[in-house]
Amino acid sequence: MGGESEGSEPEGLQREVPARVPYICSVSQLKCARLLEALPQCLSPQPPSKPWSLQTPFVSPAGPGGSSSRNGSSSISKGHGESSPTWGTLGLPQPSICVPAPPLICGPLAMGGCFSKPKPVELKIEVVLPEKERGKEELSASGKGSPRAYQGNGTARHFHAEERLPAPHPYPGPQDCVEAAVCHVKDLENGQMREVELGWGKVLLVKDNGEFHALGHKCPHYGAPLVKGVLSRGRVRCPWHGACFNIGTGDLEDFPGLDSLHKFQVKIEKEKVYVRASKQALQLQRRTKVMAKCISPSAGHSSSTNVLIVGAGAAGLVCAETLRQEGFSDRIVLCTLDRHLPYDRPKLSKSLDAQPEQLALRPKEFFRAYGIEVLTEAQVVTVDVRNKKVVFKDGFKLEYSKLLLAPGSSPKTLSCKGKEVENVFTIRTPEDANRVVRLARGRNAVVVGAGFLGMEVAAYLTEKAHSVSVVELEETPFRRFLGERVGRALMKMFENNRVKFYMQTEVSELRAQEGKLKEVVLKSSKVVRADVCVVGIGAVPATGFLRQSSINLDSRGFIPVNKMMQTNVPGVFAAGDAVTFPLAWRNNRKVNIPHWQMAHAQGRVAAQNMLAQEAEISTVPYLWTAMFGKSLRYAGYGEGFDDVIIQGDLEDLKFVAFYTKGDEVIAVASMNYDPIVSKVAEVLASGRAIRKREVETGDMSWLTGKGS
Repeated sequence: MGGESEGSEPEGLQREVPARVPYICSVSQLKCARLLEALPQCLSPQPPSKPWSLQTPFVSPAGPGGSSSRNGSSSISKGHGESSPTWGTLGLPQPSICVPAPPLICGPLAMGGCFSKPKPVELKIEVVLPEKERGKEELSASGKGSPRAYQGNGTARHFHAEERLPAPHPYPGPQDCVEAAVCHVKDLENGQMREVELGWGKVLLVKDNGEFHALGHKCPHYGAPLVKGVLSRGRVRCPWHGACFNIGTGDLEDFPGLDSLHKFQVKIEKEKVYVRASKQALQLQRRTKVMAKCISPSAGHSSSTNVLIVGAGAAGLVCAETLRQEGFSDRIVLCTLDRHLPYDRPKLSKSLDAQPEQLALRPKEFFRAYGIEVLTEAQVVTVDVRNKKVVFKDGFKLEYSKLLLAPGSSPKTLSCKGKEVENVFTIRTPEDANRVVRLARGRNAVVVGAGFLGMEVAAYLTEKAHSVSVVELEETPFRRFLGERVGRALMKMFENNRVKFYMQTEVSELRAQEGKLKEVVLKSSKVVRADVCVVGIGAVPATGFLRQSSINLDSRGFIPVNKMMQTNVPGVFAAGDAVTFPLAWRNNRKVNIPHWQMAHAQGRVAAQNMLAQEAEISTVPYLWTAMFGKSLRYAGYGEGFDDVIIQGDLEDLKFVAFYTKGDEVIAVASMNYDPIVSKVAEVLASGRAIRKREVETGDMSWLTGKGS
């Protein structure tokens, strides 16, 4: 799926006498005349990916990224290495199509809840295939084996080509490709990367074990230049947030992010390295993996589902996408308390005025295309594991075969006098963040809590509010997480940006005037003027609805899971902020890590084990924060550190801090020192322990070598 075109038609198609193989497709409410009129466009030349099939994924021919309609569409794909003839050259005898119309999306629930079933329109089409192509077994998106459709009773069957969605972006013809010599074979040594120009865009050129690879040059997550990342063990790790991409396929192997890189063709001629790529792929810089679509006849209008996912954050969305990527073609229902489709939650506290559509992780068309139903504003109140059923607040009941619990966490609130006054917020939704910005413009803002959320909000509001004050119980911000010295350096940066700190105290009262916040009274007896207050004092797992179930919760309300993200109840998995799990590289210590990146990884592992793949969680935690245009990166798990070794200059905010426990480095943080954190993360991911003596000398050669 790298965007390249193979070019000419193989000779086998010209010589063999083809056999006829009928394929069935579904198209919603298309008149026969409209369908036949549209078919020539759907059968226009496309790149090869699998044997001929007619597909109809409730999405326009442009794919999930293009325009879509409720009426659906159809498209044709065909076997690898073959060019697609137009309708006029197919030579099919009087084609007809058998088309049972799919359900329509309707009602107040976004993409999932209410469907109507129109009367089927039946036509039939026969597509000609060479006999040898009919016998080929189609591989999964990962190329590791045959895709299977897992059914509600736990059995599995192979799904056919017509059940799979077309490529999100069709391959262009040769005229839409660009090819050029980009360097001499001796210009790069093993373990080196280089950005090269290719007419319509840039490409990341990698030399590893004597082979050249060409990939998209930007991380699909936030657009980081991968040439500044870390090449190790056959993958490149993003310098900003730690996402990893396989250099042989471009596939996303570790998170954050949802999409993979395009992989481009490379050839060597006369000691020159040539790269060939499609113009479209060069401009897009991201590739969505091939996914199955839902073929369940009960999808959208049944009280049962094969997979139910409670929570539509990173863990829930990645679980749903992974199931489709692995060939799961039965019903998936994703339910969320939010009124929005899954969105980029970490941006809420970094860009408070961002609108929901700007934060969306996937467009509506994506969920329609891949048959992922989303129930918005849907609160689960009971889970009956004996009967495999969940009950929603409005009384609606939904049965499941497999269940993922990813409810996330709920922000803690103040319990002081006056806690009910207006204009006091926790930030959980885009609406919360947007209201804070509106109320803070030109006024006095108080932030309670000097953790990541509170400090990000304070940094953002300095350019909006008249004054910004931070109230914190600790002596310095981030002290327990980053240590005293790093915390003080960051605190100074905030003070230089006119943020006022009230440390080692807490709120005793919120005073109002005409019902609206006017002052914050501290236990130190100081009174701070405030028109708006943001509370960021931590969160608790949102697992109250599980207390009456037989699913185990620990004393703090977290859901304990094993390495495979399984709870104590068979068929019930959990992931995200609400779980404790064994951290592999810390001797399987049970931990809770409420990081965006970790939620992605846990969602994928849960999906893989729903499909009996026996995957285990093994990722290295990676997080980041941004304040005043500076990014701080962190990898590892530093709880309980007993020493901090700092290299660089804290005053200039160009440093790396190693957190040690005994003789071992257990975490690292840096600012303006890329890609040191990604390099450490890669070393930890390889299973190698980093000793304290290695970082005490200041010699970083063990980290900055060329590849591994």
